[in-house]
Amino acid sequence: MKRSICIETLFTELPFNERFQAAKDAGFDYVEFWGWADKDLARMKKLADEAGVKFASMSGDRDYSLVDPEHKEKYIDFLKKSINAAKEIDCKILVIHSNALGDGGIVVNHYTELSMNKKICTMYDMLKEVAPLAEEAGVTLVLEALNTLVDHVGNFLETTQQGAEMIQTLNSPNVKLLYDVYHMQLNEGKICDTLSKYIKDIGYIHVADAPGRHEPGTGEINYGNVFKHLEQLGYDSFIGFELFPKVDTETAIKAIKSV
Repeated sequence: MKRSICIETLFTELPFNERFQAAKDAGFDYVEFWGWADKDLARMKKLADEAGVKFASMSGDRDYSLVDPEHKEKYIDFLKKSINAAKEIDCKILVIHSNALGDGGIVVNHYTELSMNKKICTMYDMLKEVAPLAEEAGVTLVLEALNTLVDHVGNFLETTQQGAEMIQTLNSPNVKLLYDVYHMQLNEGKICDTLSKYIKDIGYIHVADAPGRHEPGTGEINYGNVFKHLEQLGYDSFIGFELFPKVDTETAIKAIKSV
């Protein structure tokens, strides 16, 4: 398993451009970040190369929703730009969501006027078109379900089963699930059972404890057992630490390294 650190939520005591070296100094070879459109990608690539870290993942969508039929053309156009951005910095994984997210992760539109069937069909239709783009570019899209109880009220994709069945129906090697342990603990629990059932569909895992979305050991999740279970399942892709330090980054890094 490869470990990545999110430089949007950790090392925030430092200017963004200094977080690459900080991640390396903390013992990480991979970093991840969110949106790319407001960043100097050439500068980021240079800083990452100088620090000796690589990019594990970045966000592939922004203002458009997979469940909105009126967003299809705009969503696909932006994803194409995201793929080009990923190529520029040699990032192989793009995170995508069912709904557009605003500041603070707020779900921009709940689409209460659309039926569940309409949302499912629209999402499948869009993913079916973007899957070949990912395959051709050699990148993997990871579809993330989010908790709808605390952080992302109104998000359509809220369970692992929903996402996994979509992935299985698409049957593309370049469209996988992002299983966020924090989000799914809030929404559905049964972490190890869920991992066992859907491990073949999972291409990325996010880690934060629940409640609070802080580092392991601050909440109720036994990450020692979760990681042992992942090893037993033969999971060999990324584990990304996307969490908000309860005290500070230094304390959070110590907790991360303890599991």
